[in-house]
Amino acid sequence: MIRVVGSINLDLIANVERLPQAGETVPGRSFATAAGGKGANQALAACRAGASVAMTGAVGRDNFAEPALELLRQGGVDLAGVRRSDATTGIALILVDANGQNQITVIAGANGEISATHVPAFTPDAIALLQLEIPVATVAATLDAARAAGARSVLNTAPALPETGDLLAKADFVIANEHEFAFYVEALGLNGNSRRAKMRHFAERTGRTIVVTLGSAGAVAVSPQGTFEAPALNITPVDTVGAGDTFCGYFAAGLDEGLGLQDCLRLAAVAGSLACLKPGAQPAIPMRSEVAAL
Repeated sequence: MIRVVGSINLDLIANVERLPQAGETVPGRSFATAAGGKGANQALAACRAGASVAMTGAVGRDNFAEPALELLRQGGVDLAGVRRSDATTGIALILVDANGQNQITVIAGANGEISATHVPAFTPDAIALLQLEIPVATVAATLDAARAAGARSVLNTAPALPETGDLLAKADFVIANEHEFAFYVEALGLNGNSRRAKMRHFAERTGRTIVVTLGSAGAVAVSPQGTFEAPALNITPVDTVGAGDTFCGYFAAGLDEGLGLQDCLRLAAVAGSLACLKPGAQPAIPMRSEVAAL
């Protein structure tokens, strides 16, 4: 069982020829809405990977709530832990350019009301999957609860925040993209002449596993037992907005299946690549059969 404690959003997506500079207005080509939020995205990815998934989160009582939950409900994610709030449902404003690159602004809304009192109970065979779009204190409390129960935990460091450096050592597996990892290097005082050397310093100092996603270059993981890597697929991306969350959900599902770190990394890298071939976050998450075919 994977228990996701995290954000649930409705994404408002505009496609543009190029991303605007500060103070600049650019014309858009199209607009769409899609269910999103890093917590919800990762929950659906883990579910599509074949795992049993329960979601803890919050939505508002507004018209955005049901569209934000629709694909989770259809996918079979257990939503008993999703509460209703008087705050607005979380919103992500997303611009995607002609090359599939994006800019995102997130308004937390109801996600900001998830507190330590909402942390679910864990069993030793469970996996906690978290991100940083809910209050930091709640993330910390969830990581502590998982460890106390003997459950494993996966922390995705998106979005990177200055006050969250201490959380990384609480998680069994930390997943960051290359920019997020660079953000934490100085805060954590990691030493080394290369990214891998700094990752090795983190793994040796904490006893945890650090995974860094590298876009088209795939992903690399460093654990106390060694270094592992997996290539991405050679693709032309349409929209990269859901790639990281797909990677995290599939990685957690691999752990839940009992796969080794190398196989988890490869599974997640292929799934993340496939998520770049369709627009949107949740609509682009591939099914396990699509990933298995590659």
